[in-house]
Amino acid sequence: MKYRRIRRLCAIAALLTGGWPIAGVAQMVAPTPQPPGVPVTPEQAAEVEIQNWAVHGQSTFTWMLQPAFHAPYTGPQSLRPGANGRETFDATLYAGFRPWPGGEIWINPEVDQGFGLSETLGIAGYPSGEAYKLGKVDPYVLVQRGFLRQTIDLGGEQQALEPDLNQLAGLQTADRVVLTVGKYSVVDIFDTNKYAHDPRHDFLNWSIIDIGSFDYVANSWGYSYGGAVEWYQNWWAIRTGMFDLSTVPNSNNLSPNFAQLQFVTEIEERHQLWGQPGNLKFLYWISRGNLGSYLDAISFGQAIGETPSTGAVRTQRTKDGVGLNFAQQIAPDFGVFARAGLSQGTVEEDAFTDVNQSISGGLSLTGSRWGRPDDTFGLAGAINRISHQGKLYLAAGGLGGIIGDGQLPNAGPEQILETFYRVGVFEWAHLGFDYQFIKHPAYNRDRGPVSIFTLQIHLQY
Repeated sequence: MKYRRIRRLCAIAALLTGGWPIAGVAQMVAPTPQPPGVPVTPEQAAEVEIQNWAVHGQSTFTWMLQPAFHAPYTGPQSLRPGANGRETFDATLYAGFRPWPGGEIWINPEVDQGFGLSETLGIAGYPSGEAYKLGKVDPYVLVQRGFLRQTIDLGGEQQALEPDLNQLAGLQTADRVVLTVGKYSVVDIFDTNKYAHDPRHDFLNWSIIDIGSFDYVANSWGYSYGGAVEWYQNWWAIRTGMFDLSTVPNSNNLSPNFAQLQFVTEIEERHQLWGQPGNLKFLYWISRGNLGSYLDAISFGQAIGETPSTGAVRTQRTKDGVGLNFAQQIAPDFGVFARAGLSQGTVEEDAFTDVNQSISGGLSLTGSRWGRPDDTFGLAGAINRISHQGKLYLAAGGLGGIIGDGQLPNAGPEQILETFYRVGVFEWAHLGFDYQFIKHPAYNRDRGPVSIFTLQIHLQY
């Protein structure tokens, strides 16, 4: 039965992505709304073909195995200690056209199916960026992205844009303004990192591919409505955006008429170190929405003699945070990265995960040194913490966004180690092997450690 279901899903993928590419095989990069350009000479720029439309596709199958681990107790939102395996599958169509010079309109319908381990519960630094908070047995279709991007050239060095996912081939200048409006993910534009950001091409853990404490707004699938403006100038860039919160934390529906909002701002510095490119980003975000505080939930629970719940004490509150994001190329085939973040620890998680302090870092190495230029090896670690008030809430039996063991008598930082090797089977196909070691899952020293093994098949057309 399982193999028949996989064959059925692959058939759906082929229909959705249209088989072989109409606009050529895309580069293996993250499908962000604004991938980087490549500097070109005036002579080269004259030869660049301006693409007016394109259709691309991808399909990804991810299978995770979690062996049994030590757990003296298990709560409503714990990672279950028994051995289990889960798979997720998705197939995405990327269809875009150019309505006028500098403009692009893209739509991304997607087929999704499957579940994360323990229904995407039990670890704050969740181990699969391919697993949504909502899982389903049967395949279903949603339009995950639909947006307009307008690029306004301001001068400077000419850059060529290669045909890619959500990107038409063409030209832009180094100095420019980019406006993106519609439905997409906040982290399509903010907190990007060339070495750790795309679970289909690099790491999988939530707190390694993003700043763990960046509680960016999203529905259960990770997307929101909003708009962002980016200004690129010389060696720096500024981005700012406004996005819609969910009606209640971790729900499927976004608030009507932008009644609840998040504002995000990021400043990027680009540099050369030992002749190699790198960048450093500073992020600030603030949300205004219907949120509950940990201490109010504890006090109310004690007053009525029940387990505390932030859902019972929600009112209009603000929550904010900051983050740093660093990437540095050491050699053309080798780079390092690091992230750190801090968020307000008095208010519940809204849409991402239960982390108030996070730090991560690692390295990425392509296989050109051993004759495998399409292969990639990565190694990274992350440490996540929740605030003191968050610990008190969990210890009293409260449930967070994705964690909650029912008690927390022995709290500690969540520690994560991840390594992967991705094999370039063909230009359009990659096979990935990933291992994660997680100590103190959900900040609980009594449970774990946990090992997770992953096999991933990714096709991109």
